[in-house]
Amino acid sequence: VALLNDDASRIDRVFAAQSAFTAANPLALEGRDLETLPFVRNHLEHLRLFGIRDSFRPGTGEEQDAERLTELQIGALMLIGFEVRGRMAGFMGFVYGQPQASWSVDHQLLIKLLGTSFASGLDRLRASANLEDIEERDALLICTANDGTWDFDAVHNVMHFSPRWQAIMGYTQEDLDRAPPNWQKLVHQDDLAKVQMRLREHLAGKTELFESTHRMRRRDGEWRWVQCRAKGLTDGKGRLRRLIGVETDITEQKVYEEALFREKESAQITLQSIGDGVVTTDEECNVEYMNPVAEGLTGWKVDDATGCPIDEVFRGFHEETCEPLENPLSVAIRRNRSIKSVRPTLLIRRDGNELYIESTASPIRNDKGDVSGGVLVFHDVSEARELNRRLSYHASHDILTGLVNRREFENCLERALKSAKARETSYALCYLDLDQFKIINDSCGHNAGDALLSQLGALLKSKIRWRDTLARLGGDEFGLLLEACTLEEAMRTAEMLREAIRDHKFTWDERTFSLGVSIGVVPISASNENVASLLTAADSAAQAAKEAGRNRVYSYQEHDIDLMRRRREMQWAARINNALEDSRFELFRQTIQPLQEPENGTHFELLLRMRDENGTLVSPDLFITAAERYGITPNIDRWVVEHALRWLVSEADERERLCMCSINLSGQSLPDDDFLPYVIKQFQTSGIDATKICFEITET
Repeated sequence: VALLNDDASRIDRVFAAQSAFTAANPLALEGRDLETLPFVRNHLEHLRLFGIRDSFRPGTGEEQDAERLTELQIGALMLIGFEVRGRMAGFMGFVYGQPQASWSVDHQLLIKLLGTSFASGLDRLRASANLEDIEERDALLICTANDGTWDFDAVHNVMHFSPRWQAIMGYTQEDLDRAPPNWQKLVHQDDLAKVQMRLREHLAGKTELFESTHRMRRRDGEWRWVQCRAKGLTDGKGRLRRLIGVETDITEQKVYEEALFREKESAQITLQSIGDGVVTTDEECNVEYMNPVAEGLTGWKVDDATGCPIDEVFRGFHEETCEPLENPLSVAIRRNRSIKSVRPTLLIRRDGNELYIESTASPIRNDKGDVSGGVLVFHDVSEARELNRRLSYHASHDILTGLVNRREFENCLERALKSAKARETSYALCYLDLDQFKIINDSCGHNAGDALLSQLGALLKSKIRWRDTLARLGGDEFGLLLEACTLEEAMRTAEMLREAIRDHKFTWDERTFSLGVSIGVVPISASNENVASLLTAADSAAQAAKEAGRNRVYSYQEHDIDLMRRRREMQWAARINNALEDSRFELFRQTIQPLQEPENGTHFELLLRMRDENGTLVSPDLFITAAERYGITPNIDRWVVEHALRWLVSEADERERLCMCSINLSGQSLPDDDFLPYVIKQFQTSGIDATKICFEITET
C-alpha cells in the first residue's frame, strides 16, 4: 500500500507484506517522485486496475517504470488507485518477483475489494481526525477569543454554559447544576423588551443571527455589558431544536466608548464655541475639518474646503512686505514639531478681504509616532494689532501735539549719549520752556492752552531737520535733540526757534496773544553721566534764561554759578518728593506766650521740619525755596493740614486747653481749586473746631 503526499506528486509512505519466496523490495519505492514512474502516474485513477506484467520486457510506455522495477527485483506489478474525498490518496496492489502472463481473477477481485474498503476506511479515519482537529480548534478559539458560549437544547430543555461564560457571569458549575439561572431575570429590565423582540424576529426567520448588546447581572449583582450573537436550529416542522450563542463581555469597551463619546462631544462643543479657528488636515495637508470660526475667518465653508490643499484655504502673507509665506501647517508636518507665529500674519480671505491673525500649527501623530495629519489653530488679531499700534504710538507720542513724549525722548537721549561716548557723532539738547503760557491758559481756559500747544508743536516741527527729534516733555515744556550738530549750530537753531515763537500770533475769542520761550542748550558729550543729568542741565539752563529776563537762549556751562544753584534746587526738589513718599516730614510745637496777662487756654504754632536720608533734621530754609520754585508746596501743605489735625485728635489734653493753633501755608496753595475742599474735608473727618485753627499764609 503506497500513500501519496498532499499534492499526489510523491510516494510518501509504503506498507508491504513480503513473501519469503521472493526477493522483491517494494519498500524502496518510499520517497520516490511519481515523475520517475510516469506509467504509474498516468494510469492512477480511483479504483482503476492496471499493471506491468513483465518488467524485463516492458511494453510501449512502460520502459522507464520497468527499469525502476527491475532495480527492485520486481518482475510484475498489478495496482489499483484510490481517492479520499475526491483527491488521489495512493494506490495498492500485488508485487511479483517473476513476470506474469496474465492476472489472476482472484487477485483482481481481491485488490478491488481491498481498494474500495481501504479508501472508505481511510476516508472515515481522516474525517474523524478532521473532526477532532475541528473540535480542538474550536475549543482553542473559544478560549483565546475570551468569549463565553451557551447551548440550549430545546428538545430536552437543557442549558450548557462554557467555563468562560461562568467566569464572566460569576457562576460555578455547581451553581448551574443546582439552580440554572433564568436568563430573563439576568437581563436588565431596560434592555429586556429589546432582547425579546430581536429573539422573536430571529426565531421567526427574519434575521440570519440573533444579535444584541445589553446588560446582564452577575451572580454578585454587578451589571456587565455583553454582546450576544446566537443561531437557532429548527426541525423539519420549523420548531426550535437548538439555540447556540456566544457572549462577549464588553463592559470596559462600553465605559471607554462612553468616555470617548463624552470627550468627543466635549471637543465638538469646544470647537464650536471657542473663539479660535481650527483646521485639521491629513498628512498631505488636505483639509478634513473646519470649525465655524475658521469658516468665518477664511471665508470658506467646510463643505467647500474639505479635500482642498491648506494653501488654497489659508493664504498667509508677511504683514509688512506682503510677500507670500509658506503655510505654517506644511512646515509643522515637514519638521514634525509645532510652529507658532512670531508676529501677525496677513490672511487673505476667500472674498479678498484682509485680516491679521496669529497661528499655531502642530502635527498629529498616530500611536506609532508617525505623522498622520496636522491641526492649525488661529485667531483674529486685527483689532488687537491696531490697538497695539495705537498704544505703541501713544506710549511714545504726546496725544495733544503728536510729538514724541518724554519717555521716548529719554530713550532717544540714551542712544545719543551712547553714540556721543563712542565718538560716533555730535549731539545737542535744547530745553524749551514757554513764557507767559500760564497767562493764556488761565485767562482763556484749558482749551485755548491745548490749541496753542498744538499750534506750537506744528510750528517747531516745521523748523527743524527730519533727523532731529522734537518732543513735548510736559506742560509747556518741549525738548529738541539735534543730531550731528555742534554747540554753535545748536545756538543758532535755538535762536531761530525763539524768534519763530516770538513772531507767532495766537488768536482766541477775538483776542490775540504773543508769547516767548526760554531755551537752555546743552552739548551732549562723553562727559555727561546719564540722561537724567543731561535733562537736569538743560532744565537748569532754561530756568537761568528765565531768570535772566525770559525769551532768550542760555548755553549750559559746567561751572556756571547760577546753574549750579539751580541744579542744587532741582536736587532738593527730588529729595523733597522722596521725603513725602517716605513720610520723613515732622511737625514741631512752638508755644506762643503773651507778654501781658496770660489768656485762658494755650496758643502755639506748628512748624515743619524734614529729615534727610540719614535721619538728620533739615532746616526749612534749605528746602522751602526749592519746593516753592518747583511747585511742591501744595503737596506739603496737604501733608501738614492732615497730620496737624490728626495730632490734635490724638492729644485730648492739648485739644481741651487749646485756644489757637497756627499753621503755616504757602501762597501757592491758594489758587489751587482743590485745596479748600480738601481742608474742609479734613475738618469734617477729624471733628476739630475750625475756629481754633489759624492758617498763616507766607509772603513768598
